[in-house]
Amino acid sequence: MIPTIQLKPGKEKRVYTLHPWIFKSDIEKELNGCAAGDIVDIISSKGKFLARGYYNPNSQIALRIMTYNEEEAVDRDLVFRRIHEAVEYRRTFADLKSCRLVFAESDRLPALIVDAFDDVLVLQCLALGMERFKKDIVDALVEEVHPRGIWERNDVPVRKLEGLEMCTGLLYGEVPDRVQMCENGVKFWVDVKEGQKTGFFLDQKENRAAIAPFVKGQKVLDCFTHTGSFALHAGHYGASEVTGVDISEFACECAAENAALNHLEDRVHFVAANAFDLLSEQSRKGEKYDVIILDPPAFTKSRNAVDSALRGYKEINLRAMKMIREGGYLITCSCSQHVLPEMFRTMVLDAAKDAKVLLRQVEFRTQGKDHPILPYARETEYLKCGIYQVFR
Repeated sequence: MIPTIQLKPGKEKRVYTLHPWIFKSDIEKELNGCAAGDIVDIISSKGKFLARGYYNPNSQIALRIMTYNEEEAVDRDLVFRRIHEAVEYRRTFADLKSCRLVFAESDRLPALIVDAFDDVLVLQCLALGMERFKKDIVDALVEEVHPRGIWERNDVPVRKLEGLEMCTGLLYGEVPDRVQMCENGVKFWVDVKEGQKTGFFLDQKENRAAIAPFVKGQKVLDCFTHTGSFALHAGHYGASEVTGVDISEFACECAAENAALNHLEDRVHFVAANAFDLLSEQSRKGEKYDVIILDPPAFTKSRNAVDSALRGYKEINLRAMKMIREGGYLITCSCSQHVLPEMFRTMVLDAAKDAKVLLRQVEFRTQGKDHPILPYARETEYLKCGIYQVFR
């Protein structure tokens, strides 16, 4: 008998909306001996088959759906097919040497992330059910893209909620401490073993390319620069002077190394400072820029702190708007999942009102196509990137 989970009356509606998660509180009972990590059938309160996925009673997200087809087995063959489909989709538009190859639920492989940096892949399994397919995932990736090596970055605290250990290590081949990657013609050193997340933030790749028309010959300030991704793109696209700011001295050292790698050290410089403090100080001094880029880390990881996060976003945007020359550009971003696009737009307009400036929206963008959005799960549309022209 197949392990089966029966939902409470009315809770099957979530499945009908095609959201891939089912919460622990939606479950009525286990049938046929369910265990953590099992592939289970999901049935309605009346016994109708709804979907098939993997189960973890220790997690608030107790069920993650893999298929709605009762005839489709969730096994090694399915993993191979889904990996192939994910990579084949990206072959139509992306450089597979700097690309997210698998984006979890959006690629129907819940809780699985795979990023490609040159010929090295970095993998994260964030749920117990997917972890059990890890060998199959590695085998499928090797068959599909023939990497030099695959490195595991499962040092993510969310794994503890799944009853999993945090760990890192080699899964296949060989992986150097750092990998040199080229994105939009800009070279970067990527620390795949110790860097943030998987080593580099690929989701902004298309947004970084989008700044090209606005930075040529301009004086640019890039706040929260991390290892210099936006700043170096600005230099690559012809900015006359770029200052990148990050609170981490180590990040600034890495960014300076990336500038040298691209022969941009004469025009792109980095300052280790708190971006909030620097914006405040330079605003008081009357400092002006043609373009200011704001790409902060997530200001909240929960719905409860959204109001506080919006206040933080408003503060940096307001100060940046006051420092932008007439007709210059604000490029402002948020990767906070719980700050919805409409919330972010409203915050920008509120900041403009307080800064006494008029904005003209040039573009409002989201993450790159290698991070596709699942329309049924708003959680997959997390990145906001607004490009605005500023007038007084």
